[in-house]
Amino acid sequence: MTFKAEYIWIDGTEPTAKLRSKTKIMAGSPSADVADLPIWGFDGSSTNQAEGHASDRVLKPVFTCPDPIRGGDDVLVLCEVFDIDMTPHESNTRASLRPVAERFAGQEPVFGIEQEYTFFDGHRPLGFPEAGFPAAQGGYYCGVGADEIFGRDIVEKHLDNCLKAGLAISGINAEVMPGQWEFQVGPVSPLEVSDQLWIARWLLYRTAEDFDVSATLDPKPVKGDWNGAGAHTNFSTKAMREGYDAIITACESLGEGSKPMDHVKNYGAGIDDRLTGLHETAPWNEYSYGVSDRGASVRIPWQVEQDQKGYIEDRRPNANVDPYVVTRLIVDTCCTALEKADQV
Repeated sequence: MTFKAEYIWIDGTEPTAKLRSKTKIMAGSPSADVADLPIWGFDGSSTNQAEGHASDRVLKPVFTCPDPIRGGDDVLVLCEVFDIDMTPHESNTRASLRPVAERFAGQEPVFGIEQEYTFFDGHRPLGFPEAGFPAAQGGYYCGVGADEIFGRDIVEKHLDNCLKAGLAISGINAEVMPGQWEFQVGPVSPLEVSDQLWIARWLLYRTAEDFDVSATLDPKPVKGDWNGAGAHTNFSTKAMREGYDAIITACESLGEGSKPMDHVKNYGAGIDDRLTGLHETAPWNEYSYGVSDRGASVRIPWQVEQDQKGYIEDRRPNANVDPYVVTRLIVDTCCTALEKADQV
């Protein structure tokens, strides 16, 4: 008896990494324990992770789930990339998140990430006319009808695939531009949300293949008077879920000293094209927070102010952000501040 294991990893392409995968045929039955899956190798010189004269790199499984594309006993296997001496490769951002997540685990940080993306049919967004532009944005957001919605069949299939894989998908919706959509992952822990978002991205690309459509995380897929694509990052700790003082401490910590720029420069390539102060964004070089304010860097939902507890939404991360990086930065900044304020 055999099964197929699709080994998936993040490559070393800059400024935005790509997903890669290849199939391993395994004997026996799949195990739910990722530790039972073997390490594997690959040619790092073809993924911007090695030079040709020393090209071998190592794939170490860290997360596995059912493969909804192939079905049966087949599995998807997310891997970290290591050098052959089994030290994390420089492109391995998950390795940097692990110790931060462990250090602050007692504060019970959780994330929900809203992944926006855009379908393209060739060189134009799905739903755009062959010449010119469609009607201005407005009716597309959460819309219905063939005149405003494009790609729903792909979106529904992707949602089903994520659910069959057991991912913590919490919703989908059409976004403000034709062919632009969003799915949400979470709320789960920093490592879980990051691992599952990468798998959900892989499933998005793979699902769209079957429809001869591509999906992009470009933060500004169409220049001009159109919203960009973000990965709004919702965050809370146990203290934030219990009291409003911790909410304010977290918001203030993200704006202290060099923190705004430390974060923004790691929130995805091309961020200055998207964070312009227009189209429901704050300027990339300014920090602000406010209740129910989608023009702020960080939004406190109105229900959170009313309940005096809950979560915050960092609206700055790009659609192409590395979730391992954004969760590490937010946990390190906010949890350190809460710890100093004894709000843990």
